[in-house]
Amino acid sequence: MEKILVADDDLNICELLRLYLVKEGYEVVMAHDGEEAVDRFESEKPALILLDIMMPKLDGWQVCREIRKKSDCPIIMLTAKGETFDKVLGLELGADDYVVKPFDTKEIVARIKAVLRRSAPASNAAEVKEVSYDKLTVNMTRYELKVDGKVVEAPPKELELLFHLASNPNRVYTRDQLLDEVWGFEYYGDSRTVDVHIKRLREKLEGVSEQWSLKTVWGVGYKFEVKE
Repeated sequence: MEKILVADDDLNICELLRLYLVKEGYEVVMAHDGEEAVDRFESEKPALILLDIMMPKLDGWQVCREIRKKSDCPIIMLTAKGETFDKVLGLELGADDYVVKPFDTKEIVARIKAVLRRSAPASNAAEVKEVSYDKLTVNMTRYELKVDGKVVEAPPKELELLFHLASNPNRVYTRDQLLDEVWGFEYYGDSRTVDVHIKRLREKLEGVSEQWSLKTVWGVGYKFEVKE
């Protein structure tokens, strides 16, 4: 039975989510402020976190940062705010999905299942997902980036974005396509997060090789360009 941590200071929302998630076969643990959320995460080791942004003691952003320092546990952000800035920040901090209140509980359950499915480790050990180019290797089994023979630290979403582009060399992707195919859901109007991730990847990869590069296709999007 997979365990879900629900972190929200609204007791009614917590109870509503608990009822629906238990009905779906999940075990549910709850936290009602940010500090408790971090403590429960460490003690309960949940499979996924539903994380409200506006909480006392530590807000959702701070909790997300703390958890991402030590774990890639899937995080779905919950908030009453709908501003683009909030959505972009959540993605940049490593959130896997984002739901704006008021939400439909069936949608929450569907998103939980989708995120857990995407984050599940490969069942077949032989399925090594790796792409390699001159002085560059991206291994998605180990979530490891090697640049010029050295392991370079990179957040999961940066690795997934690079792997997706490098697996399809010279193909141009729009920002919306990348959001949909890498993040796995539509993030209407929030394509700036793709720009941020590309910028950070370029900082790690700039000038490493003349045989490939991350290219901007002006007015369209991005591609992983490989010289023939």
